Amino acid sequence: MKLLTIDQGAGNPGVLLKGGDVLNLSLMPEGLLSDGWRPKSVREILERGEEGLESIRRMIGAVEGDIEACAGAITEFEDTELLAPIPNPWMVFSVGMNYGRHLAEMSNTPPPEHPAGFIKTRDSLLGSGKAIKVPPQCPDWIDYEGEFCFVFGRECHAVSEADAMEYVAGYTIANDVSARDWIPDIKKGEPPFGPIHGWERNILGKNLPGFTPCGPVIVTKDEIADPYDLHLQTRLNGEVMQDTKTDDLIFKLPEIISYYSQWYRFHPGDVVTTGSPAGVGIGRDPHVFMSAGDTIEIELEGVGVLSNTLS
Repeated sequence: MKLLTIDQGAGNPGVLLKGGDVLNLSLMPEGLLSDGWRPKSVREILERGEEGLESIRRMIGAVEGDIEACAGAITEFEDTELLAPIPNPWMVFSVGMNYGRHLAEMSNTPPPEHPAGFIKTRDSLLGSGKAIKVPPQCPDWIDYEGEFCFVFGRECHAVSEADAMEYVAGYTIANDVSARDWIPDIKKGEPPFGPIHGWERNILGKNLPGFTPCGPVIVTKDEIADPYDLHLQTRLNGEVMQDTKTDDLIFKLPEIISYYSQWYRFHPGDVVTTGSPAGVGIGRDPHVFMSAGDTIEIELEGVGVLSNTLS
């Protein structure tokens, strides 16, 4: 099942039908609702756990059995304006330094002993098809990072690796857009605090408004047989920049979940990006950065294509 949020009103929950059209759950007829429940958001669906997902599956079945009755609630995917699949998570968490070949291109950076990550703001989220605004204060070193993501379906705190995947609802795509202006700061100053402060400023360059495009959909985990056997490709103006399988992940999902849940309490709908593969613009010689008018696409097998243009 593929869940999404339609850019209508406060953000209407939707789902893809078998033919690829979008069903707006806020507009479907009362008589086809499951037990009279009309979800107000994708996050609300996930907060109901498996019961919520099963209710949506029953609604899809009812609609596909009576398409004509739902004509006013169905639009073509290409004509549907989207927000991030969950525009209002409690947390967006990004794991870095997690693809072996990416570390190799970054001056052969050694793999970290433990997962490395940082929090991104909710305001950085952006839907597929929306424009990434070029910030006037740092317009010149804007990089792309196509990332495979997972989404929590249950509250999660202090869990084991063995149990970790029970807390995952599904998968999506993100672009960890990064203003790289502060990368040189990491090498400035006396260790340890000079590089630490430089890294902090580098993270600020990932938290500008709209710098986490996400989507277009969340695919429930039952539709992905092996999350470490997915093809991910990033294209800048049609040219392939990143091309990998998710088997290059250093820390797999159970390790990430168990490690960070020792500190954080994750909630249904929280999104975790799992790191960027090789091919980022800052790792190329010469560097390749994005500018106004460029289109960046990230395609993940089984999920779809996240596409945004810079303006």
